[in-house]
Amino acid sequence: MSDTRTGTDAKPVKKVVLAYSGGLDTSIILKWLQTTYGCEVVTFTADLGQGEELEPARRKAELLGIKPENIFIEDLREEFVRDYVFPMFRANAVYEGVYLLGTSIARPLIAKKQIEIAERVGADAVCHGATGKGNDQVRFELGYYALKPDVTVIAPWREWDLKSREQLIAFAEQHQIPISKDKRGESPFSVDANLLHASSEGKVLEDPADEVPDYVFSRTISPEEAPDTPTIVTIGFEKGDAVSIDGQALSPASLLARLNQLGHDNGIGRLDLVENRFVGMKSRGMYETPGGTILLPAHRAIESITLDRGAAHLKDQLMPQYAELIYNGFWFSPEREMLQALIDKSQEHVTGAVRLKLYKGGVHVIGRTSPHSLYDQDLVTFEEGAVAYDHRDAAGFIKLNALRLRTLAQRKKRDGA
Repeated sequence: MSDTRTGTDAKPVKKVVLAYSGGLDTSIILKWLQTTYGCEVVTFTADLGQGEELEPARRKAELLGIKPENIFIEDLREEFVRDYVFPMFRANAVYEGVYLLGTSIARPLIAKKQIEIAERVGADAVCHGATGKGNDQVRFELGYYALKPDVTVIAPWREWDLKSREQLIAFAEQHQIPISKDKRGESPFSVDANLLHASSEGKVLEDPADEVPDYVFSRTISPEEAPDTPTIVTIGFEKGDAVSIDGQALSPASLLARLNQLGHDNGIGRLDLVENRFVGMKSRGMYETPGGTILLPAHRAIESITLDRGAAHLKDQLMPQYAELIYNGFWFSPEREMLQALIDKSQEHVTGAVRLKLYKGGVHVIGRTSPHSLYDQDLVTFEEGAVAYDHRDAAGFIKLNALRLRTLAQRKKRDGA
């Protein structure tokens, strides 16, 4: 067997764990691995809430010659939300001010499971289907190397000579890979989905001057079509994580699914974004994150009455760095883990309930309560409160803070500036 990769001293591959969706592209990759590397292929299919049947992936893998014991399908929805989405939302993480990182946060979990399976079955390699232009190749591979530094990584889109849709179809036909009718033509755009979001990129979306066509949206109705009556919802929090909706306790995945439905019904969560990819280019995508778009302002609202000013402001200063680490694929880095420890410490008293009004694409906070609230109505009232606060103390406070400004002004005056 010849290794098609350049610039590496890779060892021959005996067994590889492939991140496998059951779709045409990863089915082609599966067969390509068998024919190019002559290795045993193990498939891993993750249910992250993408809304697709997973059993067809099992049948497709068996059809392509994969032994039943080498087919792994796991429902990761609860783990995904509990251990990845919720920790990220404790940080209020958004990339470049608006993106809720729906694709980014799913990659480390898939990478982790692939490595776990590789260890279990004695595989010496892992493989993903990300292209050579995007961020996902970086995210997957940083995860692989962080968890198994000696693993061999196979990235077909960087190695093979199948450069067009026609060549992919021809390869599939040559190797008797079933092709559905809708896969024979050029896809109008590509989609990635999980329980947190759906992202659409490419083709009809590539020109940032053009409005996103209606047929691209899958997770939300348009705000114009949303009900004329607002929806009122209360989200309960414990230590920074959402735990209930309207008083009903829900598991992490069930809660996010419920928020997704509320967001869908009220036209909430659409984002048309031109972002800066880690690999250096700008790309235009359309993201739908209905539940997350509700959860973010709710979490900030409960923090507003439970976090001290210094803690809240420090979190806001660190958030862009934390979000960029996730976007760039450094979930398993020591700096992300250090920031997570700080963030989680800040959430010890972030418990309570937030009431929201959902209306035609908008999420409006209309109330918040907490047993650990730092908001003191007696202290803040314009009326004479029960808490001692001497207005005259403010004069000294202001003069001390003004001291350096007055000193600078005096120097300017001396210098004739």
